[in-house]
Amino acid sequence: MSDHTLFIADLHLTPERPQINAAFFGFLEVTAINADALYILGDFFETWLGDDDLADPLHTEIASRLKHLSDSGVPVWLMHGNRDFLLADDFFRASGAHRLVDPSVIDLYGTPTLLMHGDSLCTDDAPYQQFRQQVRNPQWQATFLQRPLTERRALAAALRAQSEQTKADKTPEIMDVNASAVAQALHDSGTQRLIHGHTHHPARHTHDDSERWVLPAWYAGAGWIECSAHGCALHLPEAGT
Repeated sequence: MSDHTLFIADLHLTPERPQINAAFFGFLEVTAINADALYILGDFFETWLGDDDLADPLHTEIASRLKHLSDSGVPVWLMHGNRDFLLADDFFRASGAHRLVDPSVIDLYGTPTLLMHGDSLCTDDAPYQQFRQQVRNPQWQATFLQRPLTERRALAAALRAQSEQTKADKTPEIMDVNASAVAQALHDSGTQRLIHGHTHHPARHTHDDSERWVLPAWYAGAGWIECSAHGCALHLPEAGT
């Protein structure tokens, strides 16, 4: 009988990094298959430009692998990130994943736990928060999705290049979470444990009587957080995994 739950985020899956795609498939087959549930807390894909991109062979395989895990009895919960906020009904149906709202509170073996992607906590980065509010607007999304897929790809590439240039001009502190925003999120949710991704700085932080767990990005390999009735543990990526 399983007695633990797994959390991952920031895989940034893309055809350009086949070794990470392979690491994810191996993680599903060897590690996730033994869990009570798998939670994916955003930026699962490098980009997701609409569910019509499900025809991409890699995207089809990823959805199929998740569906196999779900059909095997391991529920999969998926939260939107800042790279894949356009994941919609077709993908959720194909993958068997359940939609997880950001933020959400779950009962994790008796401990209420707040789950977030994490980008909404980076409140010191005002330009990013303005951009986030714009692209999460349903009207903006509907207009964007009306464009041909090739046009969306070109626009996304331009936005990504602009984002990289903008990040080069920002301090790491500005792009990290704001301590007051974290405290407010914990207070509003009535919890004392937060798990999130986005910042790519895996760690366990303590805030007074609360704890904050940050998920690793999958640039060097597979990494996750495993939680049980005894608490949580961070599993850092290892190159080549």
